[in-house]
Amino acid sequence: MTELREAAPSAGTDLLDERTRELAGYCASMIGRLRAIGQRLDRDPDAITEFLDEPEVRFPVQGMLPPPYRSTGEFPAPLVEASSTVLGQVVATEQVAYGDPNVILASPGPSLSGGVVQALADEQQRQRYFGRLTAAPTHTFFALTEPAKGSAAAELETTLAPAPDGGWLLNGVKCYIGNGARAQIGVVFCRRAPGPWGIEAVLLDTSAPGFSGELLPTVGLRGARISRLRFQDVVVAPEDLLGAHRSPSRRGLYGATYILYRFRPGIAAMAIGCAQAACDYLRTHRSTLARWDRHRLDGILDRVAAVRHRTYAVAAGIDAGVVDVAGIGAVKARAARIAEDATRLVAELLGPACLIEHPWVEKTYRDVRAFELMEGTTNLHAMAVFQSLLRGQAASQPVAQRAVDGAARH
Repeated sequence: MTELREAAPSAGTDLLDERTRELAGYCASMIGRLRAIGQRLDRDPDAITEFLDEPEVRFPVQGMLPPPYRSTGEFPAPLVEASSTVLGQVVATEQVAYGDPNVILASPGPSLSGGVVQALADEQQRQRYFGRLTAAPTHTFFALTEPAKGSAAAELETTLAPAPDGGWLLNGVKCYIGNGARAQIGVVFCRRAPGPWGIEAVLLDTSAPGFSGELLPTVGLRGARISRLRFQDVVVAPEDLLGAHRSPSRRGLYGATYILYRFRPGIAAMAIGCAQAACDYLRTHRSTLARWDRHRLDGILDRVAAVRHRTYAVAAGIDAGVVDVAGIGAVKARAARIAEDATRLVAELLGPACLIEHPWVEKTYRDVRAFELMEGTTNLHAMAVFQSLLRGQAASQPVAQRAVDGAARH
């Protein structure tokens, strides 16, 4: 498609160093192929299996793997290392989403569950999990959200009860879980005892008796394969309890909040990439705009640049060991809104028939509306921002202090 850009945008990228700019350019070179794959996935999300050997599919997950499990010699090592930071993941994800966010969401790899394993697991559990991912393409899942409680981590109803002959029995339902029904392994958050420290994270193989998963119908972002999972007396062995060697305050709930705060800027990056792509598409297909329409487009582009800058800032903060919880939620909510506004403007200015005449616009218009629902809706993040301002704590705090602060509704 001729509207694809050749390099990462400069507006809002002043926080990037030479290496992360190189990473952005490397991922931007993949955009054309990513867009073609994404269009195929919109028709058939399971078609990702046709593209597993392609670098555009393999590279984005490399930085999510610990160094011993990364591909050797396939990609530039400095760029893989750069993509392993939160800022690097944000930069790479934005470029990939400019091509198509479905590709990274549909691809096998560690996703959020890998972050939980890195944060909580012992060495044997890490080897078992990541060894499996590198032995063969493996989809994973992160099961936190429940039908009646959403992602309110401290209110989980999925239970982990002692089994008569040792170990535990897992019972409950999880909903809106990415790749859940097609995954081979994942992490389930459940309750073993009352209170916030009674929450546990367990490593689960989907071949276990009592596990079942079903796909939920979706309109956009179909590559994510959103699912409902059920657990009926699923046996959990002692070696599958993540963080058993850690104190209760540093495992289940800690693992959930730790990875959500690190991953949330990536959702903002996906929305930013889609918003930028929509604006660029409009500028290609409507090279001449009325003065007022040009002003409206410039307004969207200014907002994209501003939220990009803030997203990079909170990501760099996480890498530095501080987490601005309110700031992370704010950029995610703002980016989701801008992506919707951008696609709405594009559809308006391209004309009433554009969703028929421009299939990419129609697809992107559907896709970006999923970002509002991913990793917390705007009203929840707005509440976090308000509470932070009310307490006079808008400034960042160390990770250890904010690990579970305000986590119940995130």
